[in-house]
Amino acid sequence: MEINTHKAEILLSAVSKAQYPQDDMPEIALAGRSNVGKSSFINTLLGRKNLARTSSKPGKTQQLNFYNIDDKLRFVDVPGYGYAKVSKTERAKWGKMIEEYLTSRENLRAVVSLVDMRHDPSADDVQMYEFLKYYEIPVIIVATKADKIPRGKWNKHEAAIKRKLDFEKSDRFIVFSSETRHGYDAAWEAILDYL
Repeated sequence: MEINTHKAEILLSAVSKAQYPQDDMPEIALAGRSNVGKSSFINTLLGRKNLARTSSKPGKTQQLNFYNIDDKLRFVDVPGYGYAKVSKTERAKWGKMIEEYLTSRENLRAVVSLVDMRHDPSADDVQMYEFLKYYEIPVIIVATKADKIPRGKWNKHEAAIKRKLDFEKSDRFIVFSSETRHGYDAAWEAILDYL
């Protein structure tokens, strides 16, 4: 499938099922901690500077943001998790909203789960991976901010992340940097495989 990444726009933001787009276009959800670089990942893949607004304030995305890409595919940016400044009730609300989307959305083909390559996955990262495995939702792990680590240490960091996640070999693991665009082709290839 050929995708014109330049034809991309934010379609709508939703907080519940009633607001999701009503069609059968395939969707790829993007999940990760608040400051993992999700917006930068989206912008890099779509070759845009500010389509997904990057924010110095983590926890800014509080809805499901649907992006239409070339009328062939949608990215769905789910609120970043694990951000302390958000109240427990807010967090619980997001959790419900994300869970409802992930477990009931027929358009969903796979989830890109982003982790920060520099650190061991957090408890939230592990929980997200286990959740996706439990519901048998295909998952692509993308380790962001690879440019912040010397290349010679990538294998060590990758191994540590896989160990902590109890990573299954059948899943895709992509080392990514929005600075250098490393992993760009691999990420698109993995995404298109699920369409």
